[in-house]
Amino acid sequence: MSRGTVCMNQHRARRTAFVLAGGGSLGAVQVGMLKALNRARITPDLVVGASVGAINGAYYAAAPDETGIARLERIWLGLRRPDIFPFSTLSTVLCLLGRRDHLALPRHLHALIESQLPYRRLEDAALPCHVVATDVLDGTEVILSSGEAVPALLASTAIPAVFPAVAIAGRPLMDGGIASNTPISAAVSLGATRVVILPTGTPCVLQAPPRGALAAALHAINLLAMRQLLADVDRFADRCELIVVPPLCPLAINTYDFSQTGELIRRAETATSHWLKDGLQGKDPRWALAPHRHRAG
Repeated sequence: MSRGTVCMNQHRARRTAFVLAGGGSLGAVQVGMLKALNRARITPDLVVGASVGAINGAYYAAAPDETGIARLERIWLGLRRPDIFPFSTLSTVLCLLGRRDHLALPRHLHALIESQLPYRRLEDAALPCHVVATDVLDGTEVILSSGEAVPALLASTAIPAVFPAVAIAGRPLMDGGIASNTPISAAVSLGATRVVILPTGTPCVLQAPPRGALAAALHAINLLAMRQLLADVDRFADRCELIVVPPLCPLAINTYDFSQTGELIRRAETATSHWLKDGLQGKDPRWALAPHRHRAG
């Protein structure tokens, strides 16, 4: 970021956005990051999220404090893969025969959001909460800032071919990660001058591709998302102050594995607390995002 940009931002009211990325089961790391940020008394003026980051952001925006984050942590610790991906043989066959355009219905996720989110409309959150989805027809980024929270969150998490698109105001929407997995552009358009990005990271210790078609597809989307994030950091470096909370490294858990949630939260909280010891100023956002891989031996 240029010196001129720093000076300009100092002369106007700083408006901080937490931007939460997508990443399937790796969304658990954001809970640990939020715990550490809250302990350091770093809070946002608005929250922007895509895909699983939209769900985490919506729960955090309901109660952006220790109690609210603890509630989100309890939800994550109770999640199992079938809660998110309730596949059945019949659904798979219907999809393969062209009778459906999706493999599953997000019934469990719908029920979880409806029963646990303590507000019905996005504008009723304690913090301004903005959910990013993708227009199915033209691929553009769609920012949902008001209206019913449940369909907005289901739209933002509607992985193509896995879950059905969600129509809002007559517009079919799908997973926000398709247009922008880490929606820095949305945060800037909403007036953020400081953007704190909570990425989910990529599994850099995998020695073989994840097994299964969906696991492999989610892994590929995750790799593309992290590359997009690195490009967006360069793109917006002169338009706002960008801070990236470092993702976990090394990481051997893929985006389809919900069996290590507690460990992900614990590690992310510890790593973020250590990273925060020197504060947020002067943090280079790029070093934590470069593609890399650790080899065995």
